[in-house]
Amino acid sequence: MAIDRKQVEEIVRAVGGKENIEAATHCVTRLRFALVDESKVDAAALDQNDLVKGQFSSQGQFQVVIGPGLVDKVYDEMIQITGGDRSSKDDVKAAAGKKQNPIQRAIKTLSDIFIPILPAIITAGLLLGINNILTGPGIFFDKESLVDVYPAWKDLASIINTIASTAFTFLPALIGWAAVKRFGGSPLLGIVLGLILVHPDLLSAYGYADAVNDGTVPTWNLFGWHIEKIGYQGQVLPVLVSAYLLAKMEIFLNKRVHDSVKLLVVAPVTLLITGFLAFTIIGPVTFAIANAITSGLIYIYDSYAALGGLIYGGLYALLVITGMHHTFLAVDVQLIGSQGGTFLWPMLALSNIAQGSAALAMMLVLREQKMRGLAATSSVSAFLGVTEPAIFGVNIRYRYPFIFGMIGSAIGGVLLTMNNVQATSIGVGGVPGFLSIFPNKWGVFFIGMAIVLIVPFLLTVIFGRAKMRKQDREAGSGSVTEDDVSTSTSTSEVNRTTANKNTASSGAPADAQTSINALEVMAPLTGKAVSLEQVPDPAFAEKQMGEGIAIEPSGNKVVAPFDAQVAHVIKSKHAVILEHASGVQILIHVGINTVSLKGEGFNMHVEAGEHVRAGQTLLEFDRQTIEAAGHPLITPIIVPDGQDVVDRVEVTTGDVTSNRNGVLKVYLKG
Repeated sequence: MAIDRKQVEEIVRAVGGKENIEAATHCVTRLRFALVDESKVDAAALDQNDLVKGQFSSQGQFQVVIGPGLVDKVYDEMIQITGGDRSSKDDVKAAAGKKQNPIQRAIKTLSDIFIPILPAIITAGLLLGINNILTGPGIFFDKESLVDVYPAWKDLASIINTIASTAFTFLPALIGWAAVKRFGGSPLLGIVLGLILVHPDLLSAYGYADAVNDGTVPTWNLFGWHIEKIGYQGQVLPVLVSAYLLAKMEIFLNKRVHDSVKLLVVAPVTLLITGFLAFTIIGPVTFAIANAITSGLIYIYDSYAALGGLIYGGLYALLVITGMHHTFLAVDVQLIGSQGGTFLWPMLALSNIAQGSAALAMMLVLREQKMRGLAATSSVSAFLGVTEPAIFGVNIRYRYPFIFGMIGSAIGGVLLTMNNVQATSIGVGGVPGFLSIFPNKWGVFFIGMAIVLIVPFLLTVIFGRAKMRKQDREAGSGSVTEDDVSTSTSTSEVNRTTANKNTASSGAPADAQTSINALEVMAPLTGKAVSLEQVPDPAFAEKQMGEGIAIEPSGNKVVAPFDAQVAHVIKSKHAVILEHASGVQILIHVGINTVSLKGEGFNMHVEAGEHVRAGQTLLEFDRQTIEAAGHPLITPIIVPDGQDVVDRVEVTTGDVTSNRNGVLKVYLKG
């Protein structure tokens, strides 16, 4: 398809002109800009441009959705127009990062460090919950635990506890790995650094307070300089600061040491200097700072418990929207490591449930079938601890369910803090969150769960139905209100719906149309097919590129959904475009933001121009590599807009097996 140069020029003008473009690159679907001043963007002009499917700003990058296939040509034309240099995605990411304020950069850094280690922490939390059930007194028997009554279970509980506590015991090693990788150093050295800080020869941080009281803190004597010989179990700040120093020192030495002796110089010198500074300066200073922060939080919690619960419990959902909730992972870990429990995590679990309850209530308010389905599925996700689909997919769109969710969560937060409800571990949110709560506080926690289930649900239903009745009265009997059509539904989708109704009313036999003019797209992956609204990326979720579906994969292989020709293979191997003999093209995009992996973790089995058979393997991916980098695995399958041969698209959700279940039906024109 030829590109109209004038339309590309209009895109350049709409983003503020070439002087406003600091760096620009593209991925498989969109242009990515680092702009000098985003306030200069003319959003209306972009909306009117036929090349533009959507626009949004995320993490300092302004993104203009063009669609697969066309974006390469638009980018090439734009570079010719502006005379600018081609930038890599890292260049744009770095330039965009400069636009963020220090707080935003710090939050993103903490997020990048803690998200990759969350699977280990969540696993540990679940196992500790099982251990709590076995060893908690008063759960099954009065004042006695299950292992007290049945001693045969004691060793099983001990094994479970050993397995579960390992992630927390060696937490500095996990943080060291993730932090050094984030700061640009060798992850292996980060692991070693973390293990150094919890070496068994050191006094455990958990026994430090008793040793101080007894006057038995061991020390090193370095020529008269006495250094406390203590470990940093459960501590966050010492390993974070040490990891930063280690990474920067390794980078510094790598640039200056000759390749022939790097192995003998870089790692030993880096670890020796960083380890020495960690025990002599960094550790003691950050240990004191961390303890001061912890003491301050505990003081506020002890003195103003109700106020703290009201604020944190009520506003946690807002923290999720801004991304600041990742900051509190470090606080939770610090509280558990130093105090044996955290009072913040229980409120998080109730906030998850509250937003899920509000989303579930929208099923009884909304009339549009697709949005009702999204409300149901996203509420289940929130009840299990993942609130983003409910918050971004439903509650924020209509605002009032989000607010009522916060109100319910605030009430629950007050109840928990007034009754000193704490969690022994983190990672288990939503309804399963009770597993991380100290068993003697389960009763209070369950009352809190009832509050956040009932209050947001009732408020949302009552207010929502009243609002719908008011809109019906204003619009007139039988008219369509704004809530009948999802705010994420594009004009073209509404037009398609109208066209479908007209076709149905004309008396045309649907079966005949299907048998002649429909292409069935089989599932290219095994997993669970869900609506695009659940994809955590607005370009896909808002269908800016076209209709489609997404699959949460259970395997690691992508196969051809029909006989096709490979139209395009993305350079970073995470996506492929196929073309059917009818001319229909589809995009299969594995994961979200996986372009940043630059092909790492992906193995492409086909090339552009190659003909493939249905069921033939297109690519394979390493789930652990993608998840460790913090990228969602959910995979959109899109029928890009602008294809003259396509009339409309139907989607099918549910559990699917690759090449056995259909997920899309593309109706062709003519």
